[in-house]
Amino acid sequence: MTDGAFTYEDGRVEPGERADIRFTVSETYLGDPVRVPVSIINGEHDGPTVFLSAAIHGDELNGIEVVREVAHDWPHGNLHGTLVCMPVVNVPAFMAQQRYLPVYDRDLNRSFPGRSGSTSSQRIAKRLFENFIEPCDVGIDFHTSTRGRTNILHVRAEMDDPGVDRLARSFGSNVVIDTAGSEGTLRREATRTGVPTITVEMGEAHRFQRKLIDRAIDGVASVLAEYEFYPAEPVDWPGWRTIVSSDEKTWLRADVGGLVEMHVRRGSLVEEGDRVCTITNPFKTDVVTVEAPFTGLLVGALENPLVYPGNPLCHLVELEDPTLRAIRHDRSGTMPAGPG
Repeated sequence: MTDGAFTYEDGRVEPGERADIRFTVSETYLGDPVRVPVSIINGEHDGPTVFLSAAIHGDELNGIEVVREVAHDWPHGNLHGTLVCMPVVNVPAFMAQQRYLPVYDRDLNRSFPGRSGSTSSQRIAKRLFENFIEPCDVGIDFHTSTRGRTNILHVRAEMDDPGVDRLARSFGSNVVIDTAGSEGTLRREATRTGVPTITVEMGEAHRFQRKLIDRAIDGVASVLAEYEFYPAEPVDWPGWRTIVSSDEKTWLRADVGGLVEMHVRRGSLVEEGDRVCTITNPFKTDVVTVEAPFTGLLVGALENPLVYPGNPLCHLVELEDPTLRAIRHDRSGTMPAGPG
């Protein structure tokens, strides 16, 4: 909980104030500063501190608009607490419009909590972590799928942690994938430090997808209501929710190379044995049909129709009977809209 100013290296934001800063995390070959944009909104009223981060992979753009709109388009006069908004975490990769840090191709999202005197990615991670992650009470890190694939909006969270469980449920997504995350990821290391953090996956790289952005903004509003940043606002209930463990999901992968025709789209409910896609060669012969191994929800799907053997085709999660019934009612129009 905060009861006063939010402080960071060489800076201080008092209650009732905001600061839009460019925080130096590294230098270019020419010695010019590499600066990360950060907006800090400190409410007039006491409350918790939350960070919102996006574009830790430089080509993942949807979350940027979510964080910018929360920081700059929302009224914050009745804010109880502090918002720390980082719309573009990985500035070098964002400028190059690629996923990883340029030159050495390092994944910034495998570098937290960072270390002084180490690689460039570790140094950047440490400066961000110490100044803007560790001082917070909870966090939301926005991502998209990698190039050539797309995801429905869903949460990834370590649900064994009670603080993460509360945060994940309050976001109001239909699907929560229960996973601790890889070592060095922002959400895993923040959670280990005592800052419960979730990842929100939404859509595909290199674009703004307005429908997903709007749904994610609703999710942020629901989280802020849960933690009483805005005490009078309601927490969102998505109509149905499924918590998916690691043994209840699978990537369907190509066994042959070729051109893929998808027969279902992301967010589709597929039955066991349904045709998910077909793979053919340039002559449209040697047709290989890929079927669903179980009844489930298509969380992620291929966008680039070209595959080698072993390439992922789609991400399928298994659903229990109560969830299946809820989704079927949802799709028939008797419940609020499901994943999109």
